[in-house]
Amino acid sequence: MEAEKSLSEINERIRDGSVRVVTAEEMPSIVEELGPGGAVREVDVVTTGTFGAMCSSGVFLNLGHSDPPIKISRAWLNRVEAYGGVAAVDLFLGATQPSEDKGIEYGGAHVIEDLVSGRAVDVMGEGVGTDCYPRLEIETTLHLEDLNQALMVNPRNAYQRYNAATNSSDRTLHTYMGTLLPRFGNVHYSGAGVLNPISNDPGFEYIGTGVRIFLGGAQGYIVGPGTQHSPESGFATLMVAGDLKRMSSEFLRAATFTRYGPTLYVGVGVPIPILNERLALSTAVRDRDITVPIVDYGVQRRDRPVLRSVSYAELRSGFVEINGKEVPTASLSSFHMARRVAGTLKEWIERGEFLLTEQAEPLPRSGVSRPMKQTKELPYVGDVMNRDVVTVGENISVPEAARVIVGSRFDHLPVVSDEGKLMGIITTWDISKAVANGNISRVSEIMTRRVYSATPDEPIELAARTMDIHSISALPVVDKDNRVIGMITSNDLSRLFAGRRPR
Repeated sequence: MEAEKSLSEINERIRDGSVRVVTAEEMPSIVEELGPGGAVREVDVVTTGTFGAMCSSGVFLNLGHSDPPIKISRAWLNRVEAYGGVAAVDLFLGATQPSEDKGIEYGGAHVIEDLVSGRAVDVMGEGVGTDCYPRLEIETTLHLEDLNQALMVNPRNAYQRYNAATNSSDRTLHTYMGTLLPRFGNVHYSGAGVLNPISNDPGFEYIGTGVRIFLGGAQGYIVGPGTQHSPESGFATLMVAGDLKRMSSEFLRAATFTRYGPTLYVGVGVPIPILNERLALSTAVRDRDITVPIVDYGVQRRDRPVLRSVSYAELRSGFVEINGKEVPTASLSSFHMARRVAGTLKEWIERGEFLLTEQAEPLPRSGVSRPMKQTKELPYVGDVMNRDVVTVGENISVPEAARVIVGSRFDHLPVVSDEGKLMGIITTWDISKAVANGNISRVSEIMTRRVYSATPDEPIELAARTMDIHSISALPVVDKDNRVIGMITSNDLSRLFAGRRPR
């Protein structure tokens, strides 16, 4: 007969101080030693925890009414804009909103941390002016205790797992997965592995709407599936809420990812009651059982290539292998703090300060995470490029190249091999400099060999960004075999964007 117990029995043990609680790190060895039935009899609750960058976070703030009253249409907290379209003095501040005077170095996450830390926040508001709300402007300074309510509502937290990220391109990328070094220089990952809440109850036998949780150092609740909830692909998420006034800056920390923007590190922990052997088995998960894809962020498209799948055990070892090369790994989330979350939740339950709640509704086991429907597609490079591109071979002389460039309408000449494959590029400036220096030799000696190029199926905005980042004015367009099939220039882009500009 399968071992079972009820949530009421567990809560009674919490009240009388006899509850038996372990963290998710401890549970696998208990199940291994005692079996799932023995684990049900030995353990009442398994605590989980995660502490990572959770951009999809924010707070609703009620400022109270001024005299004369104002209906705020736009508002700023420490020069970070908050959404004022909720009601007269209710604002929503998102964690990733950047400051208007400090840029991405300071944002909504920093305002939230300032409030929780007891620091004053400058508030500016603009009103629309009505008979009942005649005031047009407000400026004041507020602390967290001055607000009527401060409710954290995070649409998407505690991902079940997260893609690991690397970069195949030849330049450093700055992303929400941190700074990714060129040519597979590193791999970044996020998540708490064995301590991850959803990984310990992937079937949502207990995790569901209405379940009381640890949120930012206080008690909060799961209010439903998070946005982009997709459990069938292993990417389930939670929407959570809690009282910001009860939270701690130890478990809510602002951060800025270099050349990407602000984010909020949030501590989230879910207690899993061991009601039956199924939950005992699901909480026996180990790092080696949880796998994630390594995704190439060097491809700047929505659907990026997956290079391989790895386990959290491999990622946490410090190195993974990509294309035969040992690549260092680093975590963007803090396993130390995830342990703090799980450990603190364990202490609350053992002290009788945290009772477990029944789920009001289970989370759905399937979700919706479709790509955006785009009714106005951007043109592709192939739609705009010049197809009558002129190329030269690397062995022709500089004077010959000069005659070619004078006879063409381009300031750039792709240099190609006998098979038409791109090898380099020369410009009118390269030729002028060579002539001025008396270096009238062959093209191969003056051409730029590190050439940035585009492909015909690439959205035009990616080509424009490549030109902007590298301060260049033309890109050869190549096919899948690296043969030159066209050229796109900054003049082509200027004409295109001028034609799209509203008149």
